[in-house]
Amino acid sequence: MKTLIKNGRIVTAVDDYKADILIEDEQVSVIGKTLEMEADKIIDASGKLVIPGGIDPHTHMELPFGGTSSSDDFFTGTRAAAFGGTTTIIDFAVQTKGESMLAGADKWHQKAEGKAVIDYGFHLITTDFEDAHKPEMFKLIDEGITSFKLFMAYPGVFLSDDATIFRAMSAAGTRGGLVCMHAENGIVINEIIKRFLADGRTAPKFHALTRPTIAEAEGVHRAIAIAEMAESPVYIVHLSSKDALDQVRQARDRGIPAFAETCPQYLFHSVEDYGDGWDGAKYVMTPPLREKHNNEELWKGLKMDDLQVISTDHCPFCMKEQKELGKESFDKIPNGAPGVENRMALIYNGGVIENRISLNRFVELTSTAAAKMFGMFPKKGTIAVGSDADIVIFDPNGETKFGVEHEHMNVDYSSYEGWTVKGKVETVLSRGRVVIENGEHTGKQGDGQFIKRGECVRI
Repeated sequence: MKTLIKNGRIVTAVDDYKADILIEDEQVSVIGKTLEMEADKIIDASGKLVIPGGIDPHTHMELPFGGTSSSDDFFTGTRAAAFGGTTTIIDFAVQTKGESMLAGADKWHQKAEGKAVIDYGFHLITTDFEDAHKPEMFKLIDEGITSFKLFMAYPGVFLSDDATIFRAMSAAGTRGGLVCMHAENGIVINEIIKRFLADGRTAPKFHALTRPTIAEAEGVHRAIAIAEMAESPVYIVHLSSKDALDQVRQARDRGIPAFAETCPQYLFHSVEDYGDGWDGAKYVMTPPLREKHNNEELWKGLKMDDLQVISTDHCPFCMKEQKELGKESFDKIPNGAPGVENRMALIYNGGVIENRISLNRFVELTSTAAAKMFGMFPKKGTIAVGSDADIVIFDPNGETKFGVEHEHMNVDYSSYEGWTVKGKVETVLSRGRVVIENGEHTGKQGDGQFIKRGECVRI
């Protein structure tokens, strides 16, 4: 099938020009100023931006956590992503303690197969790593799972000690793999939580107050130091505060290959959103929301390339029945919030329209940098001859309304209920197939393919 996109303004991380695009066999075949070829489908992109499909490298579909599981599966979650202009996700498979790394990855292959509507890859959350695990890690790298996540938080569930982190970083670094770090001092945080509970401070807002920014900064500093000793790059996930960002800045100024992402919730929300009542459970996530001054500091980090990627950490739990598991105490509220559908329009409005970042940087932060960081570029993350035809027709003058009524994530609330922003995803193509058109999902379950990724950190 041939598809011709005409009259659009093509914007990549480095380019901005008007041209037509011919798509054949799932890939971009020809780009030219005026193409007059025959095609099975012609899309008129006059007055619209034609940008690479978004890449969200941090999602949690069907993640067991806190006595329940995140409410989006690989069908509902990837469909919602597509509505929001994201055409590739990287989800986190989980190796539970005592389990082989290969078994953890296999479970996630089974979850996603036949369900995903857009392309997907996996990181592996690694809870056990001894030297004997190296062959398993290397086999996963050969199979296209080239990044691994370790935690300094959640003692007894995910937390790894420094020796485990060092071993994993050392091994991954020898084969082009990358360790992604959840960097918080979980041991000390647990002690703070005990004090709050003993004092009867159990409302949702206390989740945030038990996880101070210095605990994140300490974790980031330690993760970078371990990576430096392991002679390996490191990628900090969901960085949320200026204190933590300063650690990344200092390392990068010294030439250390330290990278980091942030998420829309840390750019647009703040600790004030918790309030004093139960409604604050909507924002119980880890790291928590921070004091408002951190928002602009993170935007500066994005502009100056101290932060390289904007992901979502999409991990939705319904307020009813799921978040209610923590009705009596914040430490029982499942940590996580929805967001995979909101990211592109939010960042366009808050970044480009508000003059915080350029249009090219918008594309880089939401697509290209993740493709390069995680071994998918130039197959993904750009519009070029030979690249996958993952393309979004984006109306810069349109409006996107947020709220449960307008969104497609399988969750009973929206973090941005009632918001209206400038910019609208109009048409979405995944490997040349139109999957979103006229506000409807036109694809089907199982259209998405597993992406076998190459070496990481080609940025």
